[in-house]
Amino acid sequence: MSIEVVLPDLLTRFNSQTLSSYETLNMVKRSIPKGAPLEVTEILPRLKDGGAFIKFSHSADVSAKDIERQVSEHLEQNPIKPWFSPFQRVRTSLVIGKPWLEDLYRFPSSRVKVEFVPIAPGGEAAELSQETLYSIFRKYGKLAEVSSQPYDSKVLPRFAYLDFARMRHAIMARNCLHGFKVGEELGGGKSGTLLRLSYEKKVKSNWVKDWLVNHPRVVIPAVAALVATFTVAVFDPIRTFFIKAKIDQAFNFKDNVIYKWFRAQATDFLDMARRHRKSEDVSLSAIWDDRKTVVDQLRTWLIETADTFIIVQGPRGSGKKELILDQALKDRKNTLVIDCKPIQEARGDSATISAAAANVGYWPVFSWMNSISSLIDLAAQGTIGVKSGFSETLDSQLAKIWQNTTTALKQVALSHRHKGDKDAQLSEDDWLEAHPECRPVVVIDSFLHKNDESSVVYDKIGEWAATLTTSNIAHVIFLTNDISYSKSLSKALPDRVFRQISLGDITPKVAKKFVITHLDSDDEIPAISDDEKTLTASQKRQDLIELDDCIETLGGRLTDLEFFARRLKTGQTPRRAVAEIIDQSASEILKMYLLTIGKSDLKWSTEQAWYLIKYLAENEKLRYNEVLLSNTFSSSLSPSASSGEAVLEALSAAELISIKTYKGRPQTIHPGRPIYHAAFKMLAEDHVLKSRLDLAILTELTKIETKSIDKYEAELNVLGALPKQPAEVGPRIQYLLGKLAASQVKVEAWEKEMGVLKKVKYNLSRTTCRPR
Repeated sequence: MSIEVVLPDLLTRFNSQTLSSYETLNMVKRSIPKGAPLEVTEILPRLKDGGAFIKFSHSADVSAKDIERQVSEHLEQNPIKPWFSPFQRVRTSLVIGKPWLEDLYRFPSSRVKVEFVPIAPGGEAAELSQETLYSIFRKYGKLAEVSSQPYDSKVLPRFAYLDFARMRHAIMARNCLHGFKVGEELGGGKSGTLLRLSYEKKVKSNWVKDWLVNHPRVVIPAVAALVATFTVAVFDPIRTFFIKAKIDQAFNFKDNVIYKWFRAQATDFLDMARRHRKSEDVSLSAIWDDRKTVVDQLRTWLIETADTFIIVQGPRGSGKKELILDQALKDRKNTLVIDCKPIQEARGDSATISAAAANVGYWPVFSWMNSISSLIDLAAQGTIGVKSGFSETLDSQLAKIWQNTTTALKQVALSHRHKGDKDAQLSEDDWLEAHPECRPVVVIDSFLHKNDESSVVYDKIGEWAATLTTSNIAHVIFLTNDISYSKSLSKALPDRVFRQISLGDITPKVAKKFVITHLDSDDEIPAISDDEKTLTASQKRQDLIELDDCIETLGGRLTDLEFFARRLKTGQTPRRAVAEIIDQSASEILKMYLLTIGKSDLKWSTEQAWYLIKYLAENEKLRYNEVLLSNTFSSSLSPSASSGEAVLEALSAAELISIKTYKGRPQTIHPGRPIYHAAFKMLAEDHVLKSRLDLAILTELTKIETKSIDKYEAELNVLGALPKQPAEVGPRIQYLLGKLAASQVKVEAWEKEMGVLKKVKYNLSRTTCRPR
């Protein structure tokens, strides 16, 4: 079958009467009445304008106006409505100008620009008035506005704007009047004026946009409020969901069946890790047996209704976190652990927000938006004079994180509530108060870590924890090394008595058991026969008879004991291991507390640190108030170390010393770690170091007494300058003279002692440096 045969048949089938009736030619044919005195010569479709030009010829006895009138009457009687515009009929008008048939990218608009140009080059054109323009253009459609060119405008040619009510009217006027010559009788001047028409894009005035742009003081805070509302409505439920998942450990892959299967299959790869974990568990079991009473006390508190904090205080390395998480809260899922250390050590507000969000599972978090919002707020304040409200402070950001966490904790607590319970009719608050065992537990670890840098984070955490406890939403346990925790937490709960547990060093008996258990935990040598008993690692060693003396020196700090046990595993004898630990501790003390030249951020002086080291080497403890009353602490010349109590707290936070309390008040001062007592003795036995630092203390004491002498002498000079010496001044003069004499005696004694120390220091230096 050839194409020539098939194609005409397909075109005939497609060219149906219904579709062809709306084609341009058919519409033109239907628009012209039958018997009209005209002959169509050419049709020029204008798809861009939505119409067509029709060229026609007619006899001389019929005018073009008459033909226009007949066609218009025919369209009124027989309206033609295209399918794409069923509510508008076809209209026609007579072209009286010279239309410009262009194919440029100029599209119709309801505004038409009318330019007044001369008919001939070099001629003059008259600017038509608004009345004249209205009379010429009104017949093509309703005019909305006629705007003449400003009189002082120097733009040529002169022009005017015509705004039609509808675009189709503007199209008709532009195509019919473009190139129309306005004669003198219509106001076109003596030589006439030519009308040049073009579409002008109409700039629509948007009053809403203008109002928003012109009122930034109202708009910017309103936008900030809308953004905050959107954030709360959309992101807060998502964040609450992820916080709940972290509390319930919903995404903990270790509980997954598939993970457990793979873990069971990979026995060879995980054998070493299991053995290490087993050794830790076995060695710690000796400690938990000794602290079983503390664990039982914690578990009892967690099933009681008490709107207060549980505080576990102890020095670093005393096993606080292991005691709470591995024993008291073992196998308890609804537990949230917040570590304050990464939050406090974060640099910048964005990093702090990210660290706090990561601790509680707050996601998504846009911490980087805080910096951008601050820049926007700063720019808005510079332009409009007030803050926009986009940026948020660190306090408000942390408060938002804790608020979402509170919501999640409450939902977790209420998830144990069922409709069939006997107390289901109780309100949520009453139900939470009646069921303390269902509340989740919040463990706040490393509380008051580096508290001297900034307390904003800890203040917010304390306020949030107080809300949780007073609302019966959760139990809150604080783990801290700082003995001054009550100052910070009393701000949040001023009328409550805290439940406190103080963890110290373990007893020598438990410490010895811990070390031996640690040695025996990795011993897996099988027996040769059933009758033969295998000796453990501790039984094979003959040098463990030294263990009692070494543990007495080492103390009961878990970290030191574990370090000691690892040294024993490498084959060292107990005495050698302890000697190396003491030497290492002495080096750390010397570097961190005594050799502090160039460290201006320290809150203690070298003399104060040496004072404590020297006297703690002689005594296991010092009286707190006695140390405060000493001249080294009460009258220090260092500006950063002028407050004795602040110095002792700083040294306690730095773990050089530990302060024991009695009924809430500081009572005695001890070495920061038990091993430090031996390290202090080693440093005090170094005669070169001792003479140098004693000389520094005496030098400072001499300066202090010299200042006192100067003060006494100045007052005596004032009293001596009086013209008469009243009898009442006599006792005061005697008092000052006595103080002056006592201070002079002290200075002379210290000067003699300083001279001896200088000789000792010089002789020891010569002995040390003398070549052999």
